Amino acid sequence: MLFKIMNKILFYWDLFSNYFVLYFLRHAGVTLKKNIKCYGMPLLSIKKGSKIKIGNNVVLRSISRGNAIGINHRIILTTHTSHAHIEIGDHVGISGGSICCRKRINIGDYTLVGANVVIADNDMHAVKSENRRYNNNDLDIPAREICIGKNVWIGADVFICKGVSIGDNSVIGAMSVVSKSIPSDCIAAGNPAKVIKKLPS
Repeated sequence: MLFKIMNKILFYWDLFSNYFVLYFLRHAGVTLKKNIKCYGMPLLSIKKGSKIKIGNNVVLRSISRGNAIGINHRIILTTHTSHAHIEIGDHVGISGGSICCRKRINIGDYTLVGANVVIADNDMHAVKSENRRYNNNDLDIPAREICIGKNVWIGADVFICKGVSIGDNSVIGAMSVVSKSIPSDCIAAGNPAKVIKKLPS
């Protein structure tokens, strides 16, 4: 009986908090389509002039409830430059991931982004040592676009590096570091991630 009551309370809490989070995202400048579900409040750091677009029927999970293995932190969406562009397609699911953008990051429709995944199209800091702590010059911080195809499954704790593309229908094994592009219809895993199996197309 108590379990049913608690589930009912959580259902209405999720419903209420979803409206609040969507209101917050819109007023922060995020472009939202329809039927987006947010569990918990994402962390945002949005540079003026940059764009974040989220498609239809997307699920953003910033709490562990509802995720089989739990998450380490809330979803983080960060744009570092005025020309940065994050685009999340339709029917995408993200659990506690971090998306850090200086140029452009595209995530295709129906893609699953597992718990605690990091997608970063840049190195965050300058490679050269001089004044690295405070250097925010675009020319000194390497950045290249990331394109993740449709119906991709990215396992938990994966790190996707700058300049990478991942083809449609591919699977990236948990805890992999993707530093080079991965073709469509395959399973890739490891550090660095390599193709270990082809999938039927």
